[in-house]
Amino acid sequence: MTRLTPADLEAARDRLVPDVVADGLSVLFCGINPGLMTAATGHHFARPGNRFWPVLHLSGFTPRLMKPSEQDELLSYGLGITNVVARATARADELSAEEYREGGRLLGEKVERLRPGWLAVVGVTAYRAAFGDRKAQVGPQERMIGASRVWALPNPSGLNAHWTAATMAEEYARLRAAAAEGQRVTAGLSP
Repeated sequence: MTRLTPADLEAARDRLVPDVVADGLSVLFCGINPGLMTAATGHHFARPGNRFWPVLHLSGFTPRLMKPSEQDELLSYGLGITNVVARATARADELSAEEYREGGRLLGEKVERLRPGWLAVVGVTAYRAAFGDRKAQVGPQERMIGASRVWALPNPSGLNAHWTAATMAEEYARLRAAAAEGQRVTAGLSP
């Protein structure tokens, strides 16, 4: 990967990063918003300290550890990536409450259109802000968007010291098991 300078990163501010999506995914992962590294590279969860890709593998969602540049391969596993807020910032605290609310509204429309089995919001704080649910905890939510179930996952940012890669992988694996169960039921197979 080409080394990015501080000027390269700053030039990526407010840039939009295309979603990795398709109709009928098993799980649509939803980040808070693109960071500057993601915006500069065009690859989701691209910052080296972000644990999304290792946790995805450790939880069994992918058969091997993938690089951010391989993000399009997720579609072959029935997985996708989007964000609550589309514009890139250096830190999530640069987003306004209104951006979160509008992002939640737009995300709801996207989920209704794409119909994933699960929407997995990567960061319970982002979920709370986007959907106005101050008491939400990590795990499956009562809210549904159309026919899609919703799960709030821990944020894989390296700044989230409350969760280790191993404990995050356990929570992601719970979602993976629920998604697999839903696919068996949809296919008419017994649990």
